[in-house]
Amino acid sequence: MSEIGIQDLIAQMRAMAARAAGGAEPAAGGEAAGGGFEALLRRAVDEVNARQQQAAGLAEAFERGEPGVELAQVMVALQRANVSFQAMTQVRNRLVEAYQEIFRMQI
Repeated sequence: MSEIGIQDLIAQMRAMAARAAGGAEPAAGGEAAGGGFEALLRRAVDEVNARQQQAAGLAEAFERGEPGVELAQVMVALQRANVSFQAMTQVRNRLVEAYQEIFRMQI
C-alpha cells in the first residue's frame, strides 16, 4: 500500500509541476484544468490542509485505540502531510523571491 501511496504522491507532484510550468496537465480523474493561478494555489493549499487534517485524525484515532488504525498507517500519513507542507513552503518561498525580483526591476 505504501508503494501505491508514494506513486500517487509522485504523480500529484508531477501534475502540480506541469500546471505551475504552464504545460498541459496530465489527465487525472477527469478533472478539468483551469481557473488560473489563484485557483491552482488555492487548490494546492486545500490539499495540504486536507492531508494534515487526515494525518491528525488518524493519529487521534490511533491514540484512542480504535481498531483498524495501525501505527505504520499513521506514520505514513504524518510523513505525507509533512512533505506536502514542506513543498508548499518552498513554493511560497520561490513566489516571494520572484515577487521581490519583479519589484526590484526598473521600468
